[in-house]
Amino acid sequence: MRARSLPLTLLALSTAGATLLGGQARADSSLRLSHVGAAQPKAPGLTTPNVLSPELAATARAQGSTKLENPADGIGYYGYDSVNNTPPLMPVGTTAEAHKTEPDKNTYLVLKEQTGPDASYDYGTHFLFQGHESSDASSSGYVTRVNLDADAAHRVTLLATRDQAGKLPNFDGSTYNPFTGKLMLTAEAGCATSAGVWTGRPSYSPGATFTSLDGLFGRGGYEGIQTASDGSIWLVEDVGGKSFGTPAKAKVANSFVYRFVPVDKTDLSQGGKLQALQVGGIPYDASNPFTQNLADLHTYGKSFPTTWVTIHDTATDGATSFCAGDLAKTAGATPFKRPENGVFRPGTGFGEFYFTETGDTDATSPGNGTYGGWGGVFKLSQNGPSANTGTLTLAFRGDQEHTGLDNLQFFGKNLLAVVEDAGDTLHTQRGALDSGYLLDVRQAQPSPLRFLAEGRDPSATLDSALGNTGNDGDNEITGIHVSDGDPGVSGLLGAKTPTPFKSGWRAFYTAQHGDNVTYELLPNPKVSPYTTGEDQNDD
Repeated sequence: MRARSLPLTLLALSTAGATLLGGQARADSSLRLSHVGAAQPKAPGLTTPNVLSPELAATARAQGSTKLENPADGIGYYGYDSVNNTPPLMPVGTTAEAHKTEPDKNTYLVLKEQTGPDASYDYGTHFLFQGHESSDASSSGYVTRVNLDADAAHRVTLLATRDQAGKLPNFDGSTYNPFTGKLMLTAEAGCATSAGVWTGRPSYSPGATFTSLDGLFGRGGYEGIQTASDGSIWLVEDVGGKSFGTPAKAKVANSFVYRFVPVDKTDLSQGGKLQALQVGGIPYDASNPFTQNLADLHTYGKSFPTTWVTIHDTATDGATSFCAGDLAKTAGATPFKRPENGVFRPGTGFGEFYFTETGDTDATSPGNGTYGGWGGVFKLSQNGPSANTGTLTLAFRGDQEHTGLDNLQFFGKNLLAVVEDAGDTLHTQRGALDSGYLLDVRQAQPSPLRFLAEGRDPSATLDSALGNTGNDGDNEITGIHVSDGDPGVSGLLGAKTPTPFKSGWRAFYTAQHGDNVTYELLPNPKVSPYTTGEDQNDD
């Protein structure tokens, strides 16, 4: 049997990248990624390494214990909460670990003339941004900038810990809006006051704050956020529903996909309309996770008409806070089983939008299979991002081996990378940790190629053994991100066809929890760029 592989195009590494990999650069070549045969096992007390397709390598760009160059408000480390900007030590006689945050979705930008706390230092031009969340309610969320060209002392800059009203919430999603020149970050806290969308400059400024857009987007379990070419802002919500069944592990679909249409795309303060996606008239059902509608949505080959329904308009409803999910239910929008992130497919004029659905993340859920318990990936097709109608189809249906799907990103015109955040319970049930996959979206029923089998680092292994006391246990994958860093409208994700490792395109992901390492993916210079295998050309 010949090894399964998918092609990507590579170019020689930049000088900096070549130095990181022992000074070896590559010539232009076609690379086919080999399938990693199996996920890494979850074994009590045993650390396991990450395994990549042999054509790939990875280097750590930041990790949780990386010191911030400008600690403030009790935040002194990249991925750890701190007390007085020092790590909280384990009390004598206890086994409690230092408390960690979760660096989440990555946003890569190439920006000129950026400064930092050290006025005499050249911070370079290549930057990676994240929002952080924390399970400690007393701690603040915050925003970091990883300075990819900087030395260790200047590697991570703290951009903000506060908004105008006080501390920032726990952040999940992030993106850059070229029309406003600002980062946008999301907090998936449902209808709590700490939920919603915040925005702020990517540049460093002492004491900078990020601004809540509560009156425009309301409060919701927002996680995924993307800007389209027309300036509309697309949001994917992650809110779990009530559980039913025997055992009671099947969750009601309770999350929505949103689109914000601004009055002025360069000035969001002018207001606009928040809309929610309605699919084939399928309504919210608070009491039944076993409906035929759910079964149909998770069936290959079925297609559903869609329309956007306006749930809030600042022109008529004002700019006071509201709960987006409640309004979506009242307006007849269609819920999904914990969708998390979305991305536009390149080469479609922002007319195809793919989003993940996490599902129930429990192997005992009676909703698995037929009723979407394993989640999957959906494709929304429209005649451009401003269209009010379209069609929805199932792009990939999850199963026990491929579930808990979270972040996603196109590696080419047709190759969609999707990574798992299945959670400790499901890791234990299936005896396997998370993976990253490539899907060829041209296939009617894609066959996933595993390019990353995530392991478990020492501190995550300890957290798991301690029963997640104060920290989540196993490492989980988040922040898969492929970008050339273009901060203009032409750099919107979906505007260009990605060519990873060529012409300035770079790829990143974060092993969340544990050591909280953010990696950059690179081509492996010691492996032949050619493999023998059946090709699925990404043309």
